[in-house]
Amino acid sequence: MRKLGVFILGVAVSCGVLLYPNDSLQAEAATPDKIVYVGGMSAGFTLKTGGVQIIGTCEILTDGGASSPAGRAGIRAGDVVTKAGGIRVETVEELNEIVNKSGDKALELEIKRGGEVKIVKLTPIKDKNTEKFRIGVLVRDSVSGIGTVTYIEKESGRFGSLGHAVEGENKREMRVADGLVYECDIVGVNKGVRGKAGELRGMFISDKRLGKAEKLCDCGIFGQISETFETKSLQCAVATSDFVKPGNAYIYSTVEGNCPKKYEIEIVKVDKRNKENKNYVIKITDETLIEETGGIVQGMSGSPILQDGKLVGAVTHVFLNDPTRGYGIDIATMLCE
Repeated sequence: MRKLGVFILGVAVSCGVLLYPNDSLQAEAATPDKIVYVGGMSAGFTLKTGGVQIIGTCEILTDGGASSPAGRAGIRAGDVVTKAGGIRVETVEELNEIVNKSGDKALELEIKRGGEVKIVKLTPIKDKNTEKFRIGVLVRDSVSGIGTVTYIEKESGRFGSLGHAVEGENKREMRVADGLVYECDIVGVNKGVRGKAGELRGMFISDKRLGKAEKLCDCGIFGQISETFETKSLQCAVATSDFVKPGNAYIYSTVEGNCPKKYEIEIVKVDKRNKENKNYVIKITDETLIEETGGIVQGMSGSPILQDGKLVGAVTHVFLNDPTRGYGIDIATMLCE
């Protein structure tokens, strides 16, 4: 199966995230009388990495040959540089400036690797082509991608999206700090076929802020809707997991433009106790959606699942051997994050 968020720096991959816990952001558990606005709208996420993230090392051509100080020092993909020369760094530009000013003197980097903080010492070398000092890393300070908003809480204005964690190109969970969420226009679809997940292609509407991402975990991306965002979507109650049963249901998703549409599905299986948040097996039965996308595609992650008029979950994965089938997460799990 394949997770469905599309993060588009480098390759289209699943979106997953490990973030710093914030108890104040936890939502109350789902109850039958809790009212939310149904999502289904596509959103563009720009997420900060909380430092400068290493995505690879490279060699630098010098007068004495090619070399990589970072590679020799043991720096590797997934590391996050938080300080250079004792100075806090948040952007690629800040890191480059400190490295270049260091010249050919030893430089100390503070990096985060998993849950550990490490100190790495290396010496920059002069790039023969640019005449600037470098350490031989490929870096970024943010990631961007497309996903789907699942719900907006009516009283608080908090939203939940994606329904799963955010992963990088190396399939490892990324440490991401916070970010901004924009409205998004879907401009095309790569249809899903057996053995290969499809994906939505979208454009951020940069002057239309949807909200701010404040918490990321294995249940998705959560945050606060902007006060300027007009919520025009359907209101409905949230169901407890005991309410859900195999049978007819539907999802709201956006596969063209920026307006969610309703599509018929079937809940094939219910597994309330699944610890991987794969609480439902679903099958797309709507012929229009199958014709447009082939079934479930990347970017539809977070599409709300409704049954008998109540919000019960969100789409999270697609089966690679059958793009009309996938998994969904129980909405109670998302609301408890």
